[in-house]
Amino acid sequence: MRAVVQRVARAGVAVNEKMVGKIDGGLCILLGVGVGDAEGDAEWLADKIVNLRIFEDDDGKMNRSLLERGGGVLVVSQFTLYGDCRKGRRPSFVEAASPEEGKRLYEYFVERVRGRGIEAECGIFQTHMMVEIVNDGPVTLILDTRKA
Repeated sequence: MRAVVQRVARAGVAVNEKMVGKIDGGLCILLGVGVGDAEGDAEWLADKIVNLRIFEDDDGKMNRSLLERGGGVLVVSQFTLYGDCRKGRRPSFVEAASPEEGKRLYEYFVERVRGRGIEAECGIFQTHMMVEIVNDGPVTLILDTRKA
């Protein structure tokens, strides 16, 4: 699984001009599921993200996690994180999981985050979404369970 994690002041996702998920501070997670990913990847990634020390403490140092600071997450499915652009001009998505498996593991990931006591909002899987992100910092990290 791959995730682009952004510390945000706020973030929201709309489908057909209707807001379907939004948070007022926390993390926006763009999540991609790859061929061969499993529940263990989702477990590891959920635990890693909610415990990342990327929020400032009282001294202004990135030393607090989402669990310590509070806030929510907005999780947006993003199969294009598995786009391979090395050859030609059109990305190949052969490394992305099938839509059925991608949705299953995406939902499993969201439940693992919620199971750690974090409010999680979501986009709608396999739809065209408009995502608004107000990056705080900016702080943006890329995580990949295959490089853990």
